[in-house]
Amino acid sequence: MDMTLADLCKQLRVNGVYAYVQEYQPDNPELIQFLTSALQAELDKRHINRQMRLLRQAGFPTKKRFEDLVLDNLPQDGREALPVLKALTFIRERKNVILIGNSGTGKTHMAIAIGILACEENYRVSFRTAAGLINEMVEARNENRLSLYLRQFKKIDLLILDELGYVTFDLAGAELLFQLLATRYETMSTIITSNLGFSDWVKVFHDRALTAAILDRITHHAMILNMNGQSFRRR
Repeated sequence: MDMTLADLCKQLRVNGVYAYVQEYQPDNPELIQFLTSALQAELDKRHINRQMRLLRQAGFPTKKRFEDLVLDNLPQDGREALPVLKALTFIRERKNVILIGNSGTGKTHMAIAIGILACEENYRVSFRTAAGLINEMVEARNENRLSLYLRQFKKIDLLILDELGYVTFDLAGAELLFQLLATRYETMSTIITSNLGFSDWVKVFHDRALTAAILDRITHHAMILNMNGQSFRRR
């Protein structure tokens, strides 16, 4: 939809420009058209710059898009969920998405594709491996800056936590992860990919009560997709 000069001035916070035109040049269509085109170009440039900044800050290890997926190779749950995931309604509804399945079935690809699309829709996204995130939290705690570290995630609309289950954690690390996930509960969205079924998560966290508490937080109001299937890399 084409924006009027008034709309553009308001969005770019240059209301003085519109006031000047209204007062001195209200009957100059060429000037109004020129200013409208110039301000639209500035708005488009700012939008692109913001997208690039969000993509850079997200920390994706590689660029993956939905268009790169071979749909016939995806497990059924993944194929059927694509329209909902592309719509990003789960972010607006502050729901989680959990992708569970063996290695090589497209979990990380889908998670990154969702994250890139979210950045392009001006959502703030952060991509972390589970092991990398916990190591960062342990380091922040040891340097007495854990509260500051956790505070930055309150600004993240979508946290992508990849490869949960490949590395086990000690109790302190598991407690830190619980602390982070608890702060995001029903306020922001998290995507988790894991090669382990829920019944095996205790092998990662080594504490049944804590594992149950983590699962209780992340599975409430969540999309849970079974991504078990034949590995792409073995085809």
